[in-house]
Amino acid sequence: MDKAKVYFTDMRCTVGVSLLDKLDRLIRRAGIDTIDFSNRYTAIKIHFGEPGNLSFLRPNFAKTVADRIKLLGGKPFLTDCGTLYVGRRNNALVHLDAAMENGYSPFSTGCQNIIADGLKGTDDIEVPIIGGEYLKSALIGRAIMDADIIISLNHFKGHECTGFGGAIKNLGMGCGSRAGKMAMHSDASPQVNPELCLGCRVCIRSCAHDAIDYHEGKAHINGDKCVGCGRCIGSCNFDAISNEDFNSNNKLNYKMVEYTKAVVDGRPHFHISIVNQVSPYCDCHSENDAAVVPDIGMFAGFDPVAVDKACIDAVNAAPVVGGTLLDEAVRGNDHFSSIHPATDWRTQIAHAEKIGLGSSEYELITIK
Repeated sequence: MDKAKVYFTDMRCTVGVSLLDKLDRLIRRAGIDTIDFSNRYTAIKIHFGEPGNLSFLRPNFAKTVADRIKLLGGKPFLTDCGTLYVGRRNNALVHLDAAMENGYSPFSTGCQNIIADGLKGTDDIEVPIIGGEYLKSALIGRAIMDADIIISLNHFKGHECTGFGGAIKNLGMGCGSRAGKMAMHSDASPQVNPELCLGCRVCIRSCAHDAIDYHEGKAHINGDKCVGCGRCIGSCNFDAISNEDFNSNNKLNYKMVEYTKAVVDGRPHFHISIVNQVSPYCDCHSENDAAVVPDIGMFAGFDPVAVDKACIDAVNAAPVVGGTLLDEAVRGNDHFSSIHPATDWRTQIAHAEKIGLGSSEYELITIK
């Protein structure tokens, strides 16, 4: 089998040529124009950034991709799904506010922002996972599944639970609805914090399994009836329902990979990774630590596994920036394992290959 082609360009710019010019050249050489975009809805999956974090991708990158898609006849929109945790992206209203605060608007990117799983994170579609070992179906934000084409545009960085965050995480975790994120993170039922519960009974209306009743005016979840769909978490306006019984990091990676496969199967997909400001933690944090390696460049291709592996190899080959978390860690030969020794990023790549999502074998083609 031929190796997957991954295209790369560095961050160097000659006078008169910008990084955005180089990005457009990169995605064209990588073959984005071989996709038939004619009058087709195109979801550009992106992380808008948790306010307070400054390492998320600048909107300029998104505009470059959206402009190219429009020139090819497509109908692009930027999208993400709500978070499971409490923050400024856990419902569509605050999520859109956060996106605007971080510079993402139709005026800056040339396309609309759509929160794919709706107002409260409950607007999802159950999608079969072909070849899934840990899950048989995935709960994906409806707008993402309504799209004809999916483009992953992600900021490549470290991650405390999955080892790294790249194309796979951007699509797998990022496209899951709030219930989908809970299915990846946990096998147990959510629990109610009685101190936060106001007894409004909204959650009982969201439960399709008659698993919620009330004791002394407070909601209670019956674990024997609960199927772990997480819709009650999304429906609660007071963050009184949560799940603290999380899966191991390896199992989280396996499930996340299977969610990615559900997202991309059966339609065109293309992947772009920007490897700059490589922070040790996810952009979901409301802060970002100093970048642990110098800015490296931009990668693109049709195989998300190959693109992720190329980014991993490039980061691991890069020198360590002094005075950073990585510099202070007990370092081995792998930067990601040095930063987060309790995680094993390799489980993402191995399981992705196992279920046919892509290949870690790649040919790197450098574009000037």
